[in-house]
Amino acid sequence: MRAVAAAATAGAPLLGDAEARSPKGRLLGLLHLVTSFALSVGYLVPGTLVLLPVVALVLLVFTGFVDLLPAGEPPSPAALAAFSAVLLTCAPLLGRLACTIQRRRLEDVFGVVESRAPRPAARPRNPAEALLRGLGYLYGRDAWTAVICATLTGVQGVVFGGIVLGLVVYGTALAAGSLVGLGYALVSGSLENAAAPLTAVFLGPVGAVVGLWAVPLLVRLEFEVSRRLLLDAPEMVVRRRLAQVQDSRLRMVDAAEAERRRIERDLHDGAQQRLLVVTMTLSRARARAADPDEVRALIDEARGEAKAVMAELREVARGLHPRALTDHGLDAALPVAAGRCPVPVQVRVDLPERPSARAEGVAYYVVCEALANVAKHAGAESVEVRAERAAAEGADLLRITVTDDGKGGADPDSGTGLYGLWDRVNAVDGALAVDSPAGEGTVLTADIPWEA
Repeated sequence: MRAVAAAATAGAPLLGDAEARSPKGRLLGLLHLVTSFALSVGYLVPGTLVLLPVVALVLLVFTGFVDLLPAGEPPSPAALAAFSAVLLTCAPLLGRLACTIQRRRLEDVFGVVESRAPRPAARPRNPAEALLRGLGYLYGRDAWTAVICATLTGVQGVVFGGIVLGLVVYGTALAAGSLVGLGYALVSGSLENAAAPLTAVFLGPVGAVVGLWAVPLLVRLEFEVSRRLLLDAPEMVVRRRLAQVQDSRLRMVDAAEAERRRIERDLHDGAQQRLLVVTMTLSRARARAADPDEVRALIDEARGEAKAVMAELREVARGLHPRALTDHGLDAALPVAAGRCPVPVQVRVDLPERPSARAEGVAYYVVCEALANVAKHAGAESVEVRAERAAAEGADLLRITVTDDGKGGADPDSGTGLYGLWDRVNAVDGALAVDSPAGEGTVLTADIPWEA
């Protein structure tokens, strides 16, 4: 689901609780924070360029700074305006560059991908429109938002990176230097000055250990701040939602077309052929009206074929929306779906009442598709399906959990239908999560609004 800024993949060692606290994870986190500290100098440049004209104007108007200039003459208004225009043009461009670099770092380190903004529908038709679009790019809301985000990102890089550098690097260097000084004091025999180096030898490693202990926490804080600044701003949420809608719309069109072809194939190969047999049998019975016994036998044959047609049509309709789901809810429908799965399935439904019909339909689809994936791809020996009501902020959720003991490693791009599941759940503002480590089975969790 990388296209929608979803799960962390590339940077999992920095985000996972267990791996982040390992020595390797702490060293990676330390390197990340030091890099943030180095980049923070550049991130603070856009904000500095915005402040320079303001500071210069204040110095020229409200202080005696003019007297310090050569010949005591202030710069001309035209020169000051040109200087300010250059700085205020460079600041948004550098702010956008800084935000782009930080988003790339979020992608490379944490695996979080920004949904790209939709391209303009058409190019500007006249120079005036092109000029307005250019001015909007340079001085519009997004440009100044980029300056603010770059400045805040730079401040957090200085703070978090400074803490780590102060504790780990300075503590280690202080301990090493003090150890050298203590050795020199021992060699020279001047032990009366060894108290301070001896104290630093013990305090330096303590500071380094504290800094390494704080690395996972600081990395997580930096990630949350950067994510909220660069990915969770209202305009970014709208863009991400639009990209999700565009992607899911195309996939749902393809899925609807595939479903239409499946129904057409099932009807053509089954019900349609049987109806043709019924028609031909009735024609034969009509042609042999003089022989009542043979007519009766042909009518019985046609009636049997008609019953078979009705059974096949019920099977086709059951794949769309089963009668048991409409009449009795998930308590009755999920065991029926589990019974059609070739893998043994244990169903646990703990619902005090029925959710909305739309939520039930989505949940049933999720379970059916998940069981089909298990049968086709997982190589599992058992499956557990659980349906329960979960409390959440704002409204309750219908939580569907499908757990198997198969080979794991589920990949949305390998034709396992996960994108179709995500589209169906996302259409009702739900959330789909898949935990599928290789060799450890798969846990699929769908949280569907109770009143979807």
